[in-house]
Amino acid sequence: MKGVNDLILKAARGEPTPRPPVWFMRQAGRYQREYREIRERYTLPEIVRTPEVCAEVTLLPVRQLGVDAAILFADITTPLYGMGVDLDLVEGKGPVIHRPIRDARGVEALRPLKPEEAVPFVLETIRLLKRELEVPLIGFAGAPFTLASYLVEGGPSRHFLEVKAFMYREEALWHRLMEKLTEAMARYLKAQAEAGADLLQVFDSWVGALSPADYRRYVKPHMERLFRALKPLGVPVIHFGVGTMGLLSDMREAGGDVLGLDHHTPLPWARELLGKTPVQGNLDPVVLFAPKEVIRREVRRILEENAGRPGHIFNLGHGILPKTPVENVRYVVELVREASA
Repeated sequence: MKGVNDLILKAARGEPTPRPPVWFMRQAGRYQREYREIRERYTLPEIVRTPEVCAEVTLLPVRQLGVDAAILFADITTPLYGMGVDLDLVEGKGPVIHRPIRDARGVEALRPLKPEEAVPFVLETIRLLKRELEVPLIGFAGAPFTLASYLVEGGPSRHFLEVKAFMYREEALWHRLMEKLTEAMARYLKAQAEAGADLLQVFDSWVGALSPADYRRYVKPHMERLFRALKPLGVPVIHFGVGTMGLLSDMREAGGDVLGLDHHTPLPWARELLGKTPVQGNLDPVVLFAPKEVIRREVRRILEENAGRPGHIFNLGHGILPKTPVENVRYVVELVREASA
């Protein structure tokens, strides 16, 4: 990428870099005054469906923080509208599915996703951003299990009772649902890459609810298929989940060029387990509320634990929380940049 900061692309390939690249999950969001002002005029779906506004929201943290990558502003449920899902995004709650999928009729009602028809605004936002950005752009999608958890539960869940019961009770139908979601997300991510996204991240945010045995039986075959479909794109892919310490070996085998680590996973242990596989993470998001001396201590700890090994992308163990002080997020970027001094 001539003329563009390509640190994150090199790190994603496991190549040496003068310092770790740094970006943040949910780096555009409610903690920013400018974003809150935009939200006074637009709902979240309206932002996503208005390319000029969506591009501006995506660019905000790049300008404010000096991060080494932008991530497309959208919601993981965005492509589900194009599959015929009736849903709302409710402030403070998240996606609400009005007709949860609990039987064969619900599964078969899911339409094949045609990104150019269903989400043309997402692709146009990517094209606008590519004319402005001097850092790589990350496109993303939800992983099949995480999307299925919303579709079956009807919204966010703590115990994932409905989705796991459906998985155990209706195994053949479960795999049919996962096949449909896998195909749809492969198309969605491919369209993002073709529009200009330089990296892709697959968010399997809630897969940590599963045991390793259940992951291997009910999820891993579909993730393998998804990553095989993305391989010919030649775009690095980050594979991320929360609570996945016990799943990391299987997740690496499933695919992806980079493994995202949540903040419960010891970085030295993960690097030993994963060998040369690049990793991303893994500062606790709550550390960003701490005094600066604590932030400095924790950032330096993670950098020291990585011990200069290539293939490390600095990030949080999950997304930036609302009410996080912007100056503390910026301070983390400054500390990581100092690592090259």
